[in-house]
Amino acid sequence: MDKLIFLDNGATSFPKPEEVYTFMDSFYRNFGVNPGRSGYDLCMETGELVDSTREMLTGFFNGKDPSRLCFSYNSTDALNLVINGILKGGDHAITTTIEHNSVLRPLYHLYKYNGVEVDYIPFDRKGFVDPDEFPKKFKKNTKLVIVNHASNVIGTIQPIKEIGKHCRGNGIPFAIDASQSAGKIPIDIEEMNVDVVVFTGHKSLLGPTGIGGLYVREGIEIRHTRAGGTGVRSAVRTHLEEYPYRLEYGTLNVLGVAGLHAGLKWIEKKGLNNIHEQEMKLTAMLRDGLNDVEDVNLYCQDDLTDHISIFLFNIDGLEALNAATILDVDYNIACRSGLHCAPLAHEQLGTDKIRGAVRFGIGPFNTEAQIRIAVGAVRETAKSRK
Repeated sequence: MDKLIFLDNGATSFPKPEEVYTFMDSFYRNFGVNPGRSGYDLCMETGELVDSTREMLTGFFNGKDPSRLCFSYNSTDALNLVINGILKGGDHAITTTIEHNSVLRPLYHLYKYNGVEVDYIPFDRKGFVDPDEFPKKFKKNTKLVIVNHASNVIGTIQPIKEIGKHCRGNGIPFAIDASQSAGKIPIDIEEMNVDVVVFTGHKSLLGPTGIGGLYVREGIEIRHTRAGGTGVRSAVRTHLEEYPYRLEYGTLNVLGVAGLHAGLKWIEKKGLNNIHEQEMKLTAMLRDGLNDVEDVNLYCQDDLTDHISIFLFNIDGLEALNAATILDVDYNIACRSGLHCAPLAHEQLGTDKIRGAVRFGIGPFNTEAQIRIAVGAVRETAKSRK
């Protein structure tokens, strides 16, 4: 493990900051009870941590009302709440071909079983969608635009502010999937004209798996698609309408909230811009080291402006899975191969025909020495194919 080079941070960040492990252990040993269900001291203190984390995340996204920050189990869970809670039969939605299956599949299910119409905006050769293509698709029944803020396949950061301006001007709710971007780059929902931001805790927010959520701007309402316990007003027969209970069901993952709390504090201490700058410096090292290597193909890496530290490539004559296996077995490099749960993106890149591509995801604990080893490993692997 000590020599492992972990370049799969696009799937989950690893390792976590030591402060995250320490705080989670201490918190759960001392305050691991159910918040909001009783009035004894432990319960109240646990609730205070949950409320404090709501406030931290609300400020992180420049929201106004912490009660509209709702926890879920990951971004897929939250995206299902948003998509199924806004759209119904006869509605129209707009998304892109760069989306993750956490958006594509709920939309497809609504199309197939409920008659929801969906349009997909493609990205250009550099990996960006054109914001001016969105209003061309607007209809009277357009009820949702949802866009992946930063691609988990090619790392491009989409022009959210410009897309949001079109949506805001036409009264259409605009949601972003910030699974990859939250914790890497600033997200200001007011400046970016965003109505709903969805996040997961286990990637760049440096928390554990099993925690995520969404922030819903005031004036945007999401219908109930579930019902259950909230710990308050138990005599009410229907699920509560007010936030955050409106979109929270049953006992929260308080251990996950604690880890997310500690991850946010670590990011605050290190500085979001400092983390992103270092990760992009390493991404540039990768790009520069592999750009001219014969038989290595890079995707959308010519200009790293408006990118996060996701790096996609293939080696001619070698399937992505086999390349990733060689990197793992021979060089102890952990990375991801395949379609990355984003089939439309790979279809547009043409990599679906060769079973996907290899993805390196750089995180805050990667080093220049590790990147040099990774560059050398890919070079040697490509050379050995001749």
